[in-house]
Amino acid sequence: MTQSGARLRVFAAAACFSTGGALFKLATLTGWQVAGFRAVLAAAAVLVLIPEARRAWTWRAGLVGVTYAITTILFVQANKLTTAASAVFLQDSSPVFILLLAPWLLKERPRREDLVFLGVAAVGMACLLGAGGAPQRTATNPALGNSLAAVSALTFALTMRAAAAVSGNALAFLFCLPFALPFGTVSLADWAIVAWLGVVQLGAGYAVLARAVPHLPALEVSLLLLLEPVLNPIWTWIVHREQPGGWTVVGGVIILVATAVKSLYDARREASR
Repeated sequence: MTQSGARLRVFAAAACFSTGGALFKLATLTGWQVAGFRAVLAAAAVLVLIPEARRAWTWRAGLVGVTYAITTILFVQANKLTTAASAVFLQDSSPVFILLLAPWLLKERPRREDLVFLGVAAVGMACLLGAGGAPQRTATNPALGNSLAAVSALTFALTMRAAAAVSGNALAFLFCLPFALPFGTVSLADWAIVAWLGVVQLGAGYAVLARAVPHLPALEVSLLLLLEPVLNPIWTWIVHREQPGGWTVVGGVIILVATAVKSLYDARREASR
């Protein structure tokens, strides 16, 4: 695979991931139902589309799957309660929690430049959490939704493996199932939305990304994936006319820029060794 082809696949993955916010809100199902149905379809899709996911089962992957399940459930619920922009920007603040947890989990002490990043990103998170905003049709409880998204950023910092995506989605389905009952009559439109979220948004997104990652530097992948939080609120505005508040935009820009700058700095530091 050429690097140009790999870049196009990363863009495609980011585009798939970015459709979540608009579709979570478009479905008339509850947050528990969307999270549960999406999860079981995603687990099946990842198993079919990513061969590595069938061979990488370990007890560690199972443990990571628990945090993955919590992450995906919280993210869906957050999108149902707050704006898509707030939910995705807050979840993309997960590097903050990675740095905070590193001394305990990885025995790595933060560098001075890491502390600078933490400070800047914390300002962005404060803008997002403090933004709140008046409830609107697609964001009925922004304060609670923002809180759930922030917790999902913490749990997201503990995940990222194909096998964990399978076990995590399977666990998410089992956990959501009692709260999703009774199903009642599910419309064809809702089934189509859930099918897209499970098979395309997550399953195909992960599959395309997995094939592209070996052919590109990690820095380039991380920067190209920043397309997701940019596109996510755009799709939501197109479909729902949902408008994030000014402080939400400010906080999101701060987090995205800080993440991009830190990625560039870390890559140059590694290259100079």
